[in-house]
Amino acid sequence: MQQHRTQVVIVGAGPAGMLLGLLLEKAGVDCIVLERRSREHVLSRIRAGLLEPGAVEFLRDSGVGERMDQIGRPRDGTRIAWQGRPSFMINVKKWTGLEMMAYGQTFLTEDLYSMREATGTPYFDQITDLEIEGIDGTRPEVSFTTAGHSVRVQCDFVIGCDGAQGPCSQLIPESIRQVYERKFPFGWLGIMVEAPPIDDFTYIRHETGFALAAQRTPMLSRYYVQSRLDEGPEAWSDDRFWDTFLGRCPPEIAAQVTTGPSIEKSLAALRSRVVEPMRWGRLFLAGDAAHVFPPTGAKGLNMALSDIQLLSAALIAHFSEKDDRLLDSYSADALSRVWAAQHLSWRMTKLLHIFPTDDPYDRKIRQAEYDLILKSEEVQRALAFEYAGLPNLRG
Repeated sequence: MQQHRTQVVIVGAGPAGMLLGLLLEKAGVDCIVLERRSREHVLSRIRAGLLEPGAVEFLRDSGVGERMDQIGRPRDGTRIAWQGRPSFMINVKKWTGLEMMAYGQTFLTEDLYSMREATGTPYFDQITDLEIEGIDGTRPEVSFTTAGHSVRVQCDFVIGCDGAQGPCSQLIPESIRQVYERKFPFGWLGIMVEAPPIDDFTYIRHETGFALAAQRTPMLSRYYVQSRLDEGPEAWSDDRFWDTFLGRCPPEIAAQVTTGPSIEKSLAALRSRVVEPMRWGRLFLAGDAAHVFPPTGAKGLNMALSDIQLLSAALIAHFSEKDDRLLDSYSADALSRVWAAQHLSWRMTKLLHIFPTDDPYDRKIRQAEYDLILKSEEVQRALAFEYAGLPNLRG
């Protein structure tokens, strides 16, 4: 068995784990990144791509913003198109003076992998037989198998960036771990199209269901429709998708859409999930390992980056200054942001989707909420502030 010693073991090589590894290496903190999937699989995953202003600045400050600034698309905010009512812009730029950025998570992950190759951060993929021991002591040990070799690593901290299905959150004792979860009775059926996107990120609320027009690059568009969970992508021909999507669009939105054959098609179930605490002993959770958001509100990737901003500063302070105050407050600090973001995501999901249990009262309440947004600048300002992200993410 190969024996290694490092300061931090990061489990999970998505954007959260890779960015944390990059920041620690820059600060002179030794770390190893582990991933159970192949590099090709991680880079093939299609994920959301609307970044909050604070996330954009954090990536720039981290040295990861060059391609984002070249091909990303600055956005004033996101539009809501409501059947039978005027559309409305959640105008982040107007109310905060800051811009959002349309930049696909796949691109960000590619950027981080390229930087890892340049810096040489130790990285193992396609690992199996992962075991983590001693997180309640002072010297955790992580063992795994890779390329037919058994490896054991002694470290100071283990960071779980391994997603909602990963093992790290399960290491917190059941007597301590609290999981708060809500599953939604519908999904998003999404397609990717090699065609120019429409002018704005646009949420669409129609009596037959929700739809979304999103953007990746000037020649790559992403579209979604609310769909049943028992119908997978194979049940959705391109023709069926476009008929459904365009049928939910107001005429002025439909006129902007360039249809075409899908190059990727997938169904995502919607759910909310939070694990508390986000620290146990020498284990820290970040990103989807600690929280999952419905995509309404674009909070998932942004909150993962928020975690890494907090956690990287805490770990660097521990190793460079022997100061553990940020480590000790990490879970509480992160969860305060997480629950605020969960609140916004839940409100927007409830506002914009059709639920199977809806009755006339529910429909009237949602209509009243949307009309209040249209009429009140105070409500518009508050919504833009929440949508842009919490101010402490922006420093």
